[in-house]
Amino acid sequence: MNPVDNVLQGSFPSVMVPTRELVAPMSGPGERLLIASNGVFLEIDRPWIRLVRRLGSFDWHTPVPYGQAQELTELRCGAIPAVLVVEFARLARAALPNEVGAWIVWDAVTGRFRMERLASLSHGPGHLHYERPQLREGEWLVVDCHSHGHGRAYFSSTDDRDDLHDVKLALVLGNCDRTPSIALRLCAKGRFEVQAGAPAHWLSALAGEVV
Repeated sequence: MNPVDNVLQGSFPSVMVPTRELVAPMSGPGERLLIASNGVFLEIDRPWIRLVRRLGSFDWHTPVPYGQAQELTELRCGAIPAVLVVEFARLARAALPNEVGAWIVWDAVTGRFRMERLASLSHGPGHLHYERPQLREGEWLVVDCHSHGHGRAYFSSTDDRDDLHDVKLALVLGNCDRTPSIALRLCAKGRFEVQAGAPAHWLSALAGEVV
């Protein structure tokens, strides 16, 4: 096989789902395809999250001699602290009328979260360009946060391009001069899953802020 294809298959393998046992876990962070009798699935593995999502089903019924796979979301890092979301809301309010960004990161060794403010290359009331920070060894991006100043929270086409290749939660806070509006989605290698609402403990903490 061509050496390039060998490298690609090693970094992004395809695995046949067994019929009589669980598929062997991944040996480390990465992605792979699961070929199952009920379709083709993408598995994403990170220390903080594991996702399985169906990429597609078969066009016609044919006896595929493999086991079935199921979609799942396993949030290994636990609940994201509301105090860090509040910390970002305060940062967003202080930056008004301009946009600002930060990452909530998780340390796989200590199990602790922290917020990393993003160094702005250019920002204003309607845009934000920033430099991706260099995280400490063992840390992982969990929530990518940015604000919309006085405007409402939503995901733009620019956000779609920026989030295309990431595995993370994306959070937008809008109307930052008061209790903010919120847009939240899970980004998984080009798949965007907009959440119906933010976690209750985030909403309660944000509502309790004194503006």
